Amino acid sequence: MKILSSKMHGIIDYLFVIFLAVSPTIFKMELPLSYITYALGGVHLLMTILTNFELGIIKVIPFRIHGLIELVVAIGLGALATWYRSAGNDLGFYYFIGLAVVILVVFNLTDFRSVRK
Repeated sequence: MKILSSKMHGIIDYLFVIFLAVSPTIFKMELPLSYITYALGGVHLLMTILTNFELGIIKVIPFRIHGLIELVVAIGLGALATWYRSAGNDLGFYYFIGLAVVILVVFNLTDFRSVRK
């Protein structure tokens, strides 16, 4: 069931960026985990600003492509979490697997045809 509109998805995206920005402090992350988190937050902010939906500012990325990019990122975060697990870093594993799950849930609940201009 697709219960999230494009506008609600945008709100979640901006809240997600804020979460990524404060996560290294909240979770007392060490390098390179904190740098990866900041980079992910910066890229996600840029993508949200560039998306063609209600809360986008420059509106060059179609909303459906935005969703597909998030899906690919979620898969990549799952792989990154697996790598952190094999390296014995529980914080990295649980953090990135949690991010992947959140992105997948939002992806699955979003109606990517709901953009209002």
